Amino acid sequence: MSTLRNKVQLIGNLGNDPEIINLESGKTLAKFNIATNESYTNNHGEKITDTQWHNVIAWGKTAQIIEKYVNKGKEVAIEGKLTSRSYDDKEGNKRFITEIVCNELLMLGK
Repeated sequence: MSTLRNKVQLIGNLGNDPEIINLESGKTLAKFNIATNESYTNNHGEKITDTQWHNVIAWGKTAQIIEKYVNKGKEVAIEGKLTSRSYDDKEGNKRFITEIVCNELLMLGK
């Protein structure tokens, strides 16, 4: 059960092309976001679609696969863990970000 403590699985579409960063250490980092959609019918019988955006990062071989095969609009399934961090922006304000560190990727669709 300990492997279920911080596990995220999502299926969604990329909102933009991945940003690929090759670090001086030789590591590769991919940053992208995916949209997940949930549909339901409201009290008036109207179909409502709720879209949630998720920040995702991937390292190493996973990032290299993303760089080569994944682009905007592509449907993917990801698995990883949820992480939170903070940083100071250019104006000195403290910002917080929550992102998924992807360790598995499955390309879906066409």
